[in-house]
Amino acid sequence: MENKTRCSWCEKDDLYRDYHDNEWGNPVYEDDKLFEFLVLETFQAGLSWYTILKKRDNFRKAFDQFNYKKIARYGDAEIGRLMQDAGIIRNGLKIKGTITNAIAFMEIQKEFGSFSNYIWGFTDGKPMDNNPKTLNDVPAVNEISDALSKDLKKRGFKFVGSTVVYAHMQATGMVNDHVKECWKRK
Repeated sequence: MENKTRCSWCEKDDLYRDYHDNEWGNPVYEDDKLFEFLVLETFQAGLSWYTILKKRDNFRKAFDQFNYKKIARYGDAEIGRLMQDAGIIRNGLKIKGTITNAIAFMEIQKEFGSFSNYIWGFTDGKPMDNNPKTLNDVPAVNEISDALSKDLKKRGFKFVGSTVVYAHMQATGMVNDHVKECWKRK
């Protein structure tokens, strides 16, 4: 990869740099991709994002390419299979939470036409910009992640605390937290 100035958190290796350069902070409006990030962020709770990113392909295979319609129908057999899959995080509560979240995700789609309409409604359909100078200026939560977390929980979602929701907002471009010197800051 060429020599670019990036947010310092991503300089660990090429996997992280590629994720930063090609995904992190890019606005995502497709429900399938929003659900994928939601699953990954909920599994990340208490772990490093790098750990999840390294296992992302395993998660895709294990969770039927993040097909929320299939996941919503998972039962004991699928939970058992996932609990045996060393390629993912084998946390029973998070696996069951993913099934619960898939069901709640589809309920939101019914109500709002799409999950994208719902979630982007919290930012009036456009990315917010914190304009951070350094990583120290990047918050872990904000008023919107607090409100979104509260609403998701009210709708039955699991593992969607404000920090997880804020990380989802960063990953899906709902908030631009690229630091001042980063080449992706526009």
